[in-house]
Amino acid sequence: MKQFATTLALLAICAAPAMASNQVRISQIYGGGGGTSSSNTYTLDYVEIYNDGNTTVNIGGWVIEYGSATGNWGSTGTNQFTFPAGTTIRPCQYLLISQGTAGTGGGPLPVTPDFSGTLTMSATSGKVALFNALNANLPCGSELAGTLIDKVSYGTGNCPEVTNVGTLSGAQGGVRNAAGSTDTDNNLNDFTIVANPVPRNSSSFNPNCLVTPTRSSTWGSVKAIYR
Repeated sequence: MKQFATTLALLAICAAPAMASNQVRISQIYGGGGGTSSSNTYTLDYVEIYNDGNTTVNIGGWVIEYGSATGNWGSTGTNQFTFPAGTTIRPCQYLLISQGTAGTGGGPLPVTPDFSGTLTMSATSGKVALFNALNANLPCGSELAGTLIDKVSYGTGNCPEVTNVGTLSGAQGGVRNAAGSTDTDNNLNDFTIVANPVPRNSSSFNPNCLVTPTRSSTWGSVKAIYR
């Protein structure tokens, strides 16, 4: 009996890290749209989100909010995008939300966005958050309890997860590593600045997100049970 209890305790300890990060997260940001420079990659800004879990998540009513480098989250209605009721994101799937008004510099997005929003993102410095409820015009640190799902700050934006992604440009985006799977809750470690980033919409899936390596170790066996 004692051995059985010990085994259960080990299972709980090993399983805990898998719950440390939310399975739905921001996987790409690009704020270089809306301008006139020929060096911009795209005419529109965009935010891409990703589901790294093994269950479908209903994100109807969830909100993407933008804040300037030192500004509040969703300071105006145009800096808030609410997913329509009933919107779901499947395991390993991406969703693409174009943002703002198209500029004349750059080219069209290479895939069709799943949604269109009105966020006016800076190309160089700012912050984007995913909430499960509206946080209108609230400063960093004053978010409604339990509503913040994920956030990324870039350039000189305040309110990062530990450390900002570096300064971006009209030709660069912030892309979460391992096709969206890396989440250490440190923006600098989790994102890479990519020239001419390629967004993914709902027709794209990460084929590796549910693959569990075969291992002879106890951890490999336990992971196989919980994935």
